[in-house]
Amino acid sequence: MTNPFGFEGKRVVVTGGFSGVGAALVEVLAEQGAEHITVLDLKEPTGSAHTFIRTDLSDAASVDAAVDAIDGPVHALFNNAGVASTLPAPAVFAINYLSLRRLTEALVAKGALPEGAAIVNTASIAGISWPAHLEAIKQLIAIEDWDAAQKWLASNELGSDAYSYSKELVQVYTMYYARTAAAKGLRINSVCPSPIDTPLLPDFRKTISDKVIDWNISQGNGRLATGRDVALALAFLGAEASGFLNGVNINLDGGFNAGLTVGNLDFSGLA
Repeated sequence: MTNPFGFEGKRVVVTGGFSGVGAALVEVLAEQGAEHITVLDLKEPTGSAHTFIRTDLSDAASVDAAVDAIDGPVHALFNNAGVASTLPAPAVFAINYLSLRRLTEALVAKGALPEGAAIVNTASIAGISWPAHLEAIKQLIAIEDWDAAQKWLASNELGSDAYSYSKELVQVYTMYYARTAAAKGLRINSVCPSPIDTPLLPDFRKTISDKVIDWNISQGNGRLATGRDVALALAFLGAEASGFLNGVNINLDGGFNAGLTVGNLDFSGLA
């Protein structure tokens, strides 16, 4: 029998595969027998990827060039690349949301994703406030043009920092695109991690603060997530084993959101 958790005979694409979660994901996919792994990033990975396409995910033309260069089929697309708010807001929105959407929809339009393929997004628990901004986010998601979307983002009050809002967009887009995906025999889901022990962590400590990061860790299971923790969850969503999941944002946070929902977090650490 075929291993429903494996990737034998599967061709996959990973964005942001040079380091952190993306590098861990490439290794997990290789362990699970992926036939071919393509990485899109600015820096060339040193791990188990088979093909590297140098891509600037802050630039629409570079994303389009990557789409042209990707050889199908793509059985699982992992939109993993992400940056913190240490970069200017337009770059944060482009890398974390606009390129994710453009790459996904262009590959689908190209016919690169066969029936049964999975789209997996790396979101974040930082996007937790999307319900408060849902109507505005729906307005933005209705804008398909890259430049017009950036103009909207620059001219509207977001209510969150650029990184958090970008991850709200990823969570809502995951739900928004689920019906379209299902109609094409595809599925789309996301993983929403709490703070992760990756090279980006110092950037998040600068923008979010040590106090908030450390409090979040204390209210989960007491440790940072590892890149492999997140990679394993991403791989599950890309595998046949999760074949009936669609439009789901999975919190990978050691129980933080559970505590927040039922009201048993200890907020004294934020005082």
